[in-house]
Amino acid sequence: MTWPILAAASLLLVASEAFAQTTDRFPPLQPDQMTAEQKKAAEAILSGPRKSLDGPFNAWLRSPELGDRLQKVGEYLRFKTHLPHDLNEFAILITGREWNSSYEWYAHYPLAMKAGLPASVAEDLKAGRRPANMSTDQALIYDFSIQLHREKQVSDALYKAVVARFGEQGAMDLIAVNGYYDLVCMTLNVAKVQPPAGATQTLPPPPVPAD
Repeated sequence: MTWPILAAASLLLVASEAFAQTTDRFPPLQPDQMTAEQKKAAEAILSGPRKSLDGPFNAWLRSPELGDRLQKVGEYLRFKTHLPHDLNEFAILITGREWNSSYEWYAHYPLAMKAGLPASVAEDLKAGRRPANMSTDQALIYDFSIQLHREKQVSDALYKAVVARFGEQGAMDLIAVNGYYDLVCMTLNVAKVQPPAGATQTLPPPPVPAD
């Protein structure tokens, strides 16, 4: 076993503690339980900018090639998007709120605050209200994301406004950040991943269908 794999395995054991209070669905994989492909995927995640297998990544290791491809898309959308960082985080919070994903809200609320999203905007969103006092840019991100989630389409006027402000690449990145975090939230909800005990910025867990 090479040193990078050993380092990844050691970090994996630490990361697995975050899941101890969550669920028996997709339980954390210990290094000696992982295939070579899973170890490779875990190392790629741990050696990147996230440094963690928290969130959806533990579940994604069950399909390691898929998980590795997805985490690369996520890395672009988190760290290289052409949208301003505060607006990108706003779109992520909107998606987390639409899916009622408590872990997603817990993970990205502090990132949104650090990026400069006003706390009042996040609090209105958390409460299920259209945020008051949004900037023009924030309103474009909110309206586009909400229409896309709820109506599965956006109006011509809204599309043109987003392209005029952020360009076609910005519009595409906005579609992608909504879609990628849909998948993240789907994974978190199915895996029943919840924030650690004592976390303050959370959402109610989504309802689970009866057996």
